[in-house]
Amino acid sequence: MVTSNAAQSIDARESLGKAKVKHDVLQREQLSTWFVVVRQIQNPVISAYLQTLLVAGARREEIACLRWQDIDFQWNSLTINDKVDDFRIISLTPYVAYLLASLPRRNKQVFSSPTAVSGRLADPSIAHRKACAIAGLELTLHGLRRSFANLCEWIEMPSGITAQIQGHKPQGVREQNYIRRPLDLLRVWHVKIESWILERAGIEFEGKIKSSLHAVK
Repeated sequence: MVTSNAAQSIDARESLGKAKVKHDVLQREQLSTWFVVVRQIQNPVISAYLQTLLVAGARREEIACLRWQDIDFQWNSLTINDKVDDFRIISLTPYVAYLLASLPRRNKQVFSSPTAVSGRLADPSIAHRKACAIAGLELTLHGLRRSFANLCEWIEMPSGITAQIQGHKPQGVREQNYIRRPLDLLRVWHVKIESWILERAGIEFEGKIKSSLHAVK
């Protein structure tokens, strides 16, 4: 008999123990340091990917798989292949729009790679680990998603909105059956957390984004 998931078998748990819950997360005071080293990564595609991953609060593959057809620069939205549902639509926030508009359009992939067989980034975690080592931080790519959820607490973002942006299943009867938040409402909070993150990181970009997005449109 073949075990469909050997890593979760009883024998594996008895031999290896339960998997430990990871707690790596960017603290508010670490944002500036993290952005400095990530923005200095020589590959602009990897640098943009990592920053987008944090600000979007999405799963690593959801962002890595983005195609240009998934981005609506006119109406400021991103269509993401969702792990739970087929897809979900989140806001294209100003800073993320600036990052994406600056990327080269080599193929249909937003985060493209001229050397990868798939045409997109294969393993951005290598560059991220090197950047974090320089900064003295221990942080995984999934830790960036975890960081988004934690940083949202600072602006008192409603937990249901955070969950919807991140693509978590609705919790509770009210969220599951009654609440249907429009993209415009999600955008209000998503732009707010992005602005808060950038302010703590000491990043100013307003003048750059206007000219960059004008070129896209």
